[in-house]
Amino acid sequence: MDSLITAAARALAAGDVLGALNRVALRGDAPALALRGIAMARLGDFARAKELLHRAARAFGAKEALARARCVVAEAEIALVSRELGWPAKELDAARATLAAHGDKANAAHAGHLQARRLLLVGQLGDAERTLAGLDPSPLPPASQAAHALVVAGLAVRRLHTRAARAALAEAGRAARDAGIPALVAEVESASLALDAPAARLIERGQERPLLLEEVEALLASGAFVVDACRNAVRQAGAAVPLASRPVLFALARALGEAWPADVARETLVARAFRGKQADESYRARLRVEMGRLRNLLKPLAGVTATRQGFVLEPHRAAEVVVLAPPVDDEHGEVLAFLADGESWSSSALALALGASQRTVQRALESLEAAGKVQWVGHARARRWMTAQAVPGFTTTLLLPASPPGE
Repeated sequence: MDSLITAAARALAAGDVLGALNRVALRGDAPALALRGIAMARLGDFARAKELLHRAARAFGAKEALARARCVVAEAEIALVSRELGWPAKELDAARATLAAHGDKANAAHAGHLQARRLLLVGQLGDAERTLAGLDPSPLPPASQAAHALVVAGLAVRRLHTRAARAALAEAGRAARDAGIPALVAEVESASLALDAPAARLIERGQERPLLLEEVEALLASGAFVVDACRNAVRQAGAAVPLASRPVLFALARALGEAWPADVARETLVARAFRGKQADESYRARLRVEMGRLRNLLKPLAGVTATRQGFVLEPHRAAEVVVLAPPVDDEHGEVLAFLADGESWSSSALALALGASQRTVQRALESLEAAGKVQWVGHARARRWMTAQAVPGFTTTLLLPASPPGE
């Protein structure tokens, strides 16, 4: 490694992106291309970064497997930050194996963290945990330790283990400060702030108030009968009845939960579940059928009884019935929830994460854009979506190329 490449690598490791570019901007050899690609990614020009890294991988040649693997990992991180979740995972697996075989533990671990973060984004929590379990952060440099702790915190948040999430974020903050990388420190701080933001709304007896994540965790651990509109399920004391695939039944359950202990008129239930304007005989017959289905599903936890006006929910053991709703009710709330991370998403990545068709997601994005809630950047296949208040972000720390000798 010549002196300019060494100096550029040190500058990148210290977060001095422009200093690194000044040293290699006019060079076209493989190491310089790789460093320029990483620097452009740090500046947010992901398209140019991918092009440079792809050229670098080709220029390194078949005999320089280690350098090629590092380029693949850098491309994978750019894909992750760009929310291109369909990026071929097998290439990252192969690159990780190559890095481990050549003794590059830091970048092999970084590849593992990227795998875990992708799995976390698409909701494959078990696979993410298994990937993370195979990584020991203790011998890694501080930047890798921070990345590891961030993934641990993300998993803890998804599992509603708030105390573990806060401990992991505190560890990530210490490691990020030790690394001395401002972008990484900012990422940890942003995650910590998000943990202190309202995570849901509690609707109880006609009143509603915001809940922090700790309060959501405590509520679900209590004996309350919870109609969970965040995950479309009915819960009580560890038992759950999933209704995500039964939107009509969940709409009925939510209406009953919001009105409890009072009953709900048939006209209201028809409007909520079927969007009918008038509860005529055909709608009433359909309502009876759907209520029978809901009654059978909720039988272990509650009864659903017909009244003169409509129907009422009667939990078997719970003293209270509450509805746990998203912080903001919106027809396309799930799309907004993913965009709330501040990153720019492609419609295909959102479709993968939501388990929906790309056309469904595109219609949702068009509706949200018309309402002024989201905006797009880029064109055609490079188009990315973000919330209207967000600004384009930057990549987390890229550990490529390896630290110069002597560091």
